[in-house]
Amino acid sequence: MLSEKSRPIIEATLPLVGSRIGAITADFYQRLFAAHPELLDGLFSRSNQRSGDQQRALAGSIAAFATHLVNNPGTLPEKVLSRIAHKHASLGITEDQYDVVYEHLFAAIAADLAEVITPDIGLAWTEVYWLMADALIKLEKDLYASQANNKMWMPWRVTAKEPAGTDAMTFTLEPADHTPVTPAMPGQYISVKVLLSDGLRQVRQYSLSGDTGTSRTFTTKLNDGGEVSTALHAGVEPGDVLEISNPYGEITLKEGVGPVILASAGIGCTPTASILRSLAKTGTDRQVLVLHAEKSIENWALSGQMTADAARINADLQLWLESPHPGTSQGFMSLREVDVPADASLYLCGPLPFMKKIRDEAIDAGIPSTRIHYEVFGPDVWLAN
Repeated sequence: MLSEKSRPIIEATLPLVGSRIGAITADFYQRLFAAHPELLDGLFSRSNQRSGDQQRALAGSIAAFATHLVNNPGTLPEKVLSRIAHKHASLGITEDQYDVVYEHLFAAIAADLAEVITPDIGLAWTEVYWLMADALIKLEKDLYASQANNKMWMPWRVTAKEPAGTDAMTFTLEPADHTPVTPAMPGQYISVKVLLSDGLRQVRQYSLSGDTGTSRTFTTKLNDGGEVSTALHAGVEPGDVLEISNPYGEITLKEGVGPVILASAGIGCTPTASILRSLAKTGTDRQVLVLHAEKSIENWALSGQMTADAARINADLQLWLESPHPGTSQGFMSLREVDVPADASLYLCGPLPFMKKIRDEAIDAGIPSTRIHYEVFGPDVWLAN
């Protein structure tokens, strides 16, 4: 809980800090990597640094957390914290690293706001930081403790590499040692670490796209200029060993009997395909709507798997394609073209503009925001916006 002394200070300075937080976080990362260049080796994504996505995500999370403390005294934004904690745990973030972040973040704040910052303002924002950090540390400790092992990275051998659509690849893995395996839940992701040609290791999160439990299958799209996807597509073959994390991610299928809507676009079909596979394997009697948008039928990475799984449970499968194809809708997905059950739960993944549009249409159709679950690949810039 934010102290009574700090709350009015945060409320008064939030507009200023909010307007400057983007520049502050950019300066923070420059300071952080100047002091700790090793953090770019196997932890932070340098492509997200170049694009600015990581800076925007950090700025958004700080601003959202502070705003929540001001508007909702005595509570914490649990969904925001849970999403961040799962991302952090999938990267192996440790408690001591929060001290490092604090040092360089507040140096950036002091430099940017040098003309207006006072000791009381500094103490109030320090309180906000440590309220957020302490909450995340607790959540991350619980996530680490819930795993079947105490390792961050484990060797898994690639047993199959298969094309998925025109520009994606599906990798199937098996354990390469005897480390106990944590069962994964449908919708979760793993981190994959690869060694690049310049000797730097980089990590990306990939949703599990097939069976879950103790198996590991993920599908990755070849991104134009992408470092890790290029390394995986061009350099990894069956028999090779990859370092992967335990499974993480809070966007998993919730128990219940109501209708389920799985809406995706492009490679965003990977987590929804995993959820659909679990529903098919259990022979669910829930009403299931599978909605997918794609450039063309050939681009749909998991078309065979999702079509077969939908058929097993008589799910209503609807496609929107930019290129005409028999039996599909042409153009972009719209829930206004779907008979949406008001008591449905919606699971959403795809490009950010797509998710914003479908979320708005779902709310207009009567689905409460609490039953709309979304997954973002990479830093959560939706929160920043």
